[in-house]
Amino acid sequence: MLCADVTKPEVPSVCAAARGRRLADQNICPAVLHAHDGRESEVSGSENMSSSHLSTVDGTDRLCAPSRVLHLRQLPADVSEQEVLALAAPFGRVAKLISLKTKNQAFVEMASEDAAVTMVNYYTAATPTIRNQPVFIQYSTHRELKTDNSANQRAQTVLHPGNMASGGEGRGLVLGLSPVLRIIIENLFYPVTLEVLQQIFSKFGSVLKIITFTKNNQFQALLQFSDAVHAQHAKAALDGQNIYNGCCTLRIDFSKLSALNVKYNNDKSRDFTRGDLPTGELETATAFGVALPPYGAAAFPPTFHQHAGVSMATVPGSLVSPPRVALHMAPPAGHSVLLVSNLNPESVSPHCLFILFGVYGDVQRVKILFNKQENALIQMSDATQAQLAMSHLNGQRLHGNVIRVTLSKHPVVQLPRGGAGATGGEEQALTRDFSGSALHRFKKPGSKNFNNIFPPSATLHLSNIPSSVSEEALTELFSSSGFTVKGFKFFQKDRKMALLQLSSVEEAIDALVKLHDHQLDHNQHLRVSFSKSTI
Repeated sequence: MLCADVTKPEVPSVCAAARGRRLADQNICPAVLHAHDGRESEVSGSENMSSSHLSTVDGTDRLCAPSRVLHLRQLPADVSEQEVLALAAPFGRVAKLISLKTKNQAFVEMASEDAAVTMVNYYTAATPTIRNQPVFIQYSTHRELKTDNSANQRAQTVLHPGNMASGGEGRGLVLGLSPVLRIIIENLFYPVTLEVLQQIFSKFGSVLKIITFTKNNQFQALLQFSDAVHAQHAKAALDGQNIYNGCCTLRIDFSKLSALNVKYNNDKSRDFTRGDLPTGELETATAFGVALPPYGAAAFPPTFHQHAGVSMATVPGSLVSPPRVALHMAPPAGHSVLLVSNLNPESVSPHCLFILFGVYGDVQRVKILFNKQENALIQMSDATQAQLAMSHLNGQRLHGNVIRVTLSKHPVVQLPRGGAGATGGEEQALTRDFSGSALHRFKKPGSKNFNNIFPPSATLHLSNIPSSVSEEALTELFSSSGFTVKGFKFFQKDRKMALLQLSSVEEAIDALVKLHDHQLDHNQHLRVSFSKSTI
């Protein structure tokens, strides 16, 4: 990546030394490789630069001599100046930026050669990307960028000193970027709390305020740094990374807001600069539209791990985690037994709770309390699944009642005397052992079900549909069961799956409980889960 390979520029420069010797023997500099491979290089087609300046190649050092000026290639066709600056900003102040948009190239002049060397060394080990497209960076043979006033007013406007916000030596940022980030969490398998976000983002600067909420069935947050430079660093390093291994993916953009107004310090909003704010009345809606108990930082220890075997140069300033290297936090710990209260004793059953809570983990045992049948204990496979089920289902309606889900003090659910196989007696009927059930969704390691866990929604995802079953048959199945079908759509590329929209979230929950595992033909049963999509 430092010195472009004549035949395979995409290959990372793992053999930089050998390639350097080869180029030296041939007395070729990467800046003039276009003569061999036909690609545009920094010497050719520089419509935004002074042609007299760029037409001269420095012949004193043909072997990729370090320079403050860096040459970026294979940029996206409609790349913006801010996206290019985002690659360079963590390493130092950017003095000049000139884009060659028709050639998908750009030149960046750093304020110091040390900053340029650090940036090139860093991206040699971790290929930079813009919109998931790899970008190739090398030293330019030019020692500085000289702009032609008549042709480069745009370039000078972007990087004029009056348009730069300096955070001190070694940092620079184009004004217009907000200190507030908008964060969306995808593939939400483990609960993500306000404390977890603070633990992650505070590694890049001072986090002042956080607000969490749900929008379009997605967990989102607004997070305000003390300045835009810290926000820039955090976005560059964390966008696209997973909080936990293989799930909870961060999607980060700059918010249009310049500051957050936090009125309460509680589980869904926090102003870290004001400890005197009231907690307010917590509604039954927080991260997922539900009230979460304060398991917070104690359940999510701030443990980060980089992939083994990755060795990278340290980046100056507050950016300490390498971009594009997945970080993982330790999954939450604690009891795996949930206490569910305010159930409808006329309708609830162990099987019903097994199906519903099984959307978020593998239910091992269910016990409806004999003397208080509006309460039940549910044992999940592990504490992370218990946290996930609690965060999604607390405050939802089941059989007309708003249920409450909290962690139980019991470490396990005890079976009645006589064991799981005992028969007779109402107490035995209220307790079930599901540890050997074939309906567990997550017993297979690496199952795609791990990537399709969503909050309850009015739209259901149907799968395992036989080819002989029509849209009319499926909609009739739900209608005849007492549910109001608002929409239906088969997947275009796979008619084994479909989306079905009902009139409310409550109706969708009842439908899932009633029709999941419904037999459609002699050997295929319907699979039902919640969808993040709408029809």
